[in-house]
Amino acid sequence: MSPYRWDEEAGPLVRPYTLTRGRTRPADDLTLITLVTTVDPAPEGRDGALHPEHREILELCRAPQAVAEIAALIRLPVSIAKILIGDLVAQGRVTVRAPLSMARTPDAELLRKVRDGLGRL
Repeated sequence: MSPYRWDEEAGPLVRPYTLTRGRTRPADDLTLITLVTTVDPAPEGRDGALHPEHREILELCRAPQAVAEIAALIRLPVSIAKILIGDLVAQGRVTVRAPLSMARTPDAELLRKVRDGLGRL
């Protein structure tokens, strides 16, 4: 019998637990919209210690990716993705940052001035 139990819809039930070595919370406070970017060049280290999922995250994050996107692309729950990303942060392989703030709603007075200026052209 296989060491993994399978749920027909969910797949292996043990795998996420083994990926995180039993951890249930990430070390960093990552949100769904936190942006993750691979550090280039990669710091010297033991690449052999990385799970395939870690390597996949590194490949995906060559361009900034949100935590939610990473989880979806590697097909793991967000909670597991956060822990794996936290591992990479601790190793100095990725950087994380809050997304740039969305453009603020312009002041109504500023919009009127722009409208009036365009009208004079």
